[in-house]
Amino acid sequence: MLVLLKKIVEDTEKPLPDLWKNLEVFFHGGVSFTPFREQYEKLIPTEKMRYWETYNASEGFFGVQYSSDSKDMLLLLDNEIFYEFLPAGEWDKESSQAVTLVDVEVGKQYALVISTSGGLWRYKIGDTIEFTSTNPYLFRITGRTKQFINAFGEELIVDNADRALTEACRITGAKITEYTAAPIYFGDNHGGAHEWLIEFENKPADLGQFAVVLDENLKKLNSDYEAKRSYDLSLNKPVIRVLEPGDFYKWMKSREKSGGQNKVPKLSNDRKYVESVLTVLGFKS
Repeated sequence: MLVLLKKIVEDTEKPLPDLWKNLEVFFHGGVSFTPFREQYEKLIPTEKMRYWETYNASEGFFGVQYSSDSKDMLLLLDNEIFYEFLPAGEWDKESSQAVTLVDVEVGKQYALVISTSGGLWRYKIGDTIEFTSTNPYLFRITGRTKQFINAFGEELIVDNADRALTEACRITGAKITEYTAAPIYFGDNHGGAHEWLIEFENKPADLGQFAVVLDENLKKLNSDYEAKRSYDLSLNKPVIRVLEPGDFYKWMKSREKSGGQNKVPKLSNDRKYVESVLTVLGFKS
């Protein structure tokens, strides 16, 4: 959608509010809107514009933003869906123990499990959420069960990464198109770290400052990450590799996953995706 809107502005040489005078709301979902919000606000420079998040998929419609002044979503309880929730630590167990709504706790990470009138039975959709309230049941999407980094006990999730990158962009004036990150394992001559492959629309003037701001915000958002970064004992500072515009598209196309329903994995607990990207683009890892 962002590419389409930019093309419209480029071809017409007019701001979107001049073209669509009644434009006032944009409903989004499927991917985190946080890294892209600033770009939409520049494309649609009007104070009346509102952005509302929805949480739906082919398996069902699960939530919708509760109010205009909060990103929290209301869990839909009357949509012929029975919900169960797998606490962190239970996601990959063969005999995992789920809890129902009555036992969920605010601030904890859960993997969503659904049974529906359409025939799905205890289906894990792969998303992780965190409840912000239990009266009513409000929540935020925090990532994917397969997208995290915990190679050194840092328990980094997509929500941490998105928010830290957004702040780094705000301070340095950068704009990000896509990213992925993975651990750098301990070696004979170096400690552990996280390697970030980032495709910028606008590169930061000072990549070193960008890395520092990213690191500091990850520490603020994640106490486990902060502990592992302490004195560089387990984790060294982030390593950032800048990709050129279109590089992630080339990689996705090489995997025959260039369609709109396919997304770049943001975090991985191994180096499979990072090594694949670097190989396709001709980098030496």
